Amino acid sequence: MNTDAIEYWIIDAFFQILGLVPPSMGAAVGNLLGRIGYHADGRHRKIALSNLERAFGDNPGPRQRRRLARRVFQQLGQLLFEIGRYRRWRLEDGPRQIRMKGLHHYREALNRGRGVLVMTAHMGNWELMPMLAAMTPVRVHIVYRPLSYPPLNRYFEASRSRFGAGLIPTARSMRRILQVLGRGEAVAMLMDQNFDCHEGVFVDFFGHRACTNKGLALLARHTGAPVVPVFLIRHHGRFVAEIGPELPLIRTGDKTKDLEANTQRYNQIIESVVRRHPEQWFWVHQRWKTRPYHPWPGPQQRASGRCFSAACISLPPSR
Repeated sequence: MNTDAIEYWIIDAFFQILGLVPPSMGAAVGNLLGRIGYHADGRHRKIALSNLERAFGDNPGPRQRRRLARRVFQQLGQLLFEIGRYRRWRLEDGPRQIRMKGLHHYREALNRGRGVLVMTAHMGNWELMPMLAAMTPVRVHIVYRPLSYPPLNRYFEASRSRFGAGLIPTARSMRRILQVLGRGEAVAMLMDQNFDCHEGVFVDFFGHRACTNKGLALLARHTGAPVVPVFLIRHHGRFVAEIGPELPLIRTGDKTKDLEANTQRYNQIIESVVRRHPEQWFWVHQRWKTRPYHPWPGPQQRASGRCFSAACISLPPSR
């Protein structure tokens, strides 16, 4: 047995053990681990606090931001035990663990016959999305960025696909996505991560320009597939899948302006959900890492919809 196989076995055993912990105890221990992590992991604590200050300014104040950051770490601690329990779930456990709200929006989008683009974010416990996908009418394919640590990536690939979800790595994903949509199936994309400037466009997120994946807007414009927002929110020990209505596609005849306007709308939806459940978003990610080189465009440029998205710099990771 090679080293990768041994490490994969250890990871699998770790989550299996966590899955044996009763939910109430897992929540309590997860909260404790989160509090420990908040104090021990200075790098990610600094990122979370910086992001919270950037997003909310002085309201809430420093003390409230620290409290909120601790709650973020506690939620991440709970996530570990939830992934362990998910390892033990069967398909029939889905309706007991996840309540769907707004499924009719998803069905209406499917009825258009062009497949569905599911827009989601790192809210609640996004690793349980494959269970939600298995509860919907058609097969769902998840676009994901492979992890750099092969044994852990292998574990999550197995976890995400165990109920039949397809997996599409981000590299060279366009052809496979078009094939999936052509079959009338669904593609889920996480839209709240930082992107390099050649892959995204700069649009507003919490009042600051954030380089955002333009792929979803590009696919919607090219295929006409409806975009439906779906977020999995932790609620009293279980989860609520909030499925919103289809987001109408903005078409002006200007491709660049359309990509920016539609991506801006997607960011607005994500921001509204984060504002309602701020403790459940992944604040430890450097969402504003890629910075525009040019200053924020003036009124004339904003009116034209141009955001100088090709000119930017990437900051080094926070220390």
